[in-house]
Amino acid sequence: MLEIVKVNVEDLELGMFVSGLDRSWLESPFAVQGLLIKDEKDLATLRALCKYVFIDVEKGEQREPRRPAPQVAPAHHERRRQPRKGSDPITRDRLDKAKLLPGRELTTYRDQSDWETEYPQATTAVDTLSAEVRGVYGSLARGGAVDMLSIKRSVEPMIDSITRNPDACIWLARLRQLDEYTYQHSVATSIWAVAMGRQLGLPKQDLRTLAVGGLLFDVGKLQVPPELLNSPERLEGEDLEQVRAHVHHGAAFITESGTLNNDIIAMALHHHERHDGSGYPDGLKGDNIPIFARIAGIVDCYDALTSDRSYARGQSPSSAIKYLHDVRDREFQAEFVEEFIQAIGIYPAGTLVELTSGEVAVVVSEYRSRRLRPRVLLLLDGDKQPLAKPRMLDLLETTEDASGGPLEILTSLAPGAHGIDPCRLGL
Repeated sequence: MLEIVKVNVEDLELGMFVSGLDRSWLESPFAVQGLLIKDEKDLATLRALCKYVFIDVEKGEQREPRRPAPQVAPAHHERRRQPRKGSDPITRDRLDKAKLLPGRELTTYRDQSDWETEYPQATTAVDTLSAEVRGVYGSLARGGAVDMLSIKRSVEPMIDSITRNPDACIWLARLRQLDEYTYQHSVATSIWAVAMGRQLGLPKQDLRTLAVGGLLFDVGKLQVPPELLNSPERLEGEDLEQVRAHVHHGAAFITESGTLNNDIIAMALHHHERHDGSGYPDGLKGDNIPIFARIAGIVDCYDALTSDRSYARGQSPSSAIKYLHDVRDREFQAEFVEEFIQAIGIYPAGTLVELTSGEVAVVVSEYRSRRLRPRVLLLLDGDKQPLAKPRMLDLLETTEDASGGPLEILTSLAPGAHGIDPCRLGL
C-alpha cells in the first residue's frame, strides 16, 4: 500500500493524517509537520486554504480516501513520487532528502526516550561539551592548538542524546547563560546542527562532523578584536574585513589541528556564503556551497537571531523561524530551511509562550506530528502572577481552558519576557 496519497480537499474526512499541503506549512495556521484531522474546523480550514493535500495512510485513523484526486502536478517543494512495483514503500521525505544529500546513506530516527528520561543525560552531555569548549577557546587564546580527539570524545554523549530524543538538548541550547555568549553559541550551534542532521537522516558519522563543525566554525573570532564583534554600528572598510577574516582564521585553526575532515573545514570557511551568491569569502552560490556549510549557515543565523547580545535583545524563536522562511532561496536554500524548521519546530523546547488563557509557560517538549500543541510548564497564571509551583500541561491532551474555551498557544515571547529566566527553574 502507498504510504502517501494525494487527496482533493473535498474528499478529506475526519481521522485522516495530513502529511503535506500544496504549499508550505508556514503559509498555513497549522503545525510545521503533520496534522491529524480531528474536527470540522480543521476540515474547513484545509478546504479554504488548499486544493489538494497529501495524507499518510499509516498514521491516520481514517486509512483510505473515498476516491483518488485527479493527477495535478504538486508544487516543487511538495513533490511526491510513487515507489516502483515490487519495491518497499518510500515516503516523500526519504526521496526528497536523498535528492538533497546525494551519495549519502540516510536513515530514519525514532524517539527512543521521553523528555523526563532524557533530560538528566542531556544535561550531563551538554555540561561536558561546555567544559570542552571553554578549554578549546582557552587553549587557542594562549597560543595552543585544537585537541580534535578530545573534542570528538566530548560530542559523543550529546549526539547520542539527540539521536534518542532531541528535545532535551534543544531545551538546554535555548537556556544558555547570557554572559557566556562565545562559548554557549558554539555549544548551541553544535546542538542545532546535530538536530538538523537527525532530521535529514544523516548517519552517525555525519552527525559527528556536524557536532564538531558546529563547535568550531566560529573559533576564528578569537582573532578578531572584541570591540568589532560587539559593535552596534554597521561596520565598513577595514573593520568589516577584519570581522569577515574570522572564517579564514577558523579554517586555519582547524587545519592546524591535523584534521583531514574537509566538511569541518568547509563549515568554518563557508558558513557565511549565501544561496544567492551575496555571502563571503568567495561569493559561492547555490549548489556550489558545500552541504555542511549550508547547514552551518542556517544554524549560525538562527542562534544569532535568538541570542541576547551586548547590543541587541534576542528575538523569539518563532520570529527567527519567520525570518528564515522569508529569506529562503535568497540567503539559504529553501529545502534546507524547511528541514531545519521540521527539526526544531516553531516553538522549540525552552521557548516562552503565552496561551489563549493568558497564562505564560515554557515549552518542554514537542510532538513531532502536532508541532503547535507541545508539552509546556506553566509559570504564570492568567493575570501574569507567578504560580506557587510550576505545573506541567500537555496541550495535546488539554484542549480547553477552565472556562471551556479553546486552549492553545497565542504567541511566543521574547527571551526574558515578564522577567522569567528559565535557567533558574531548577528542573
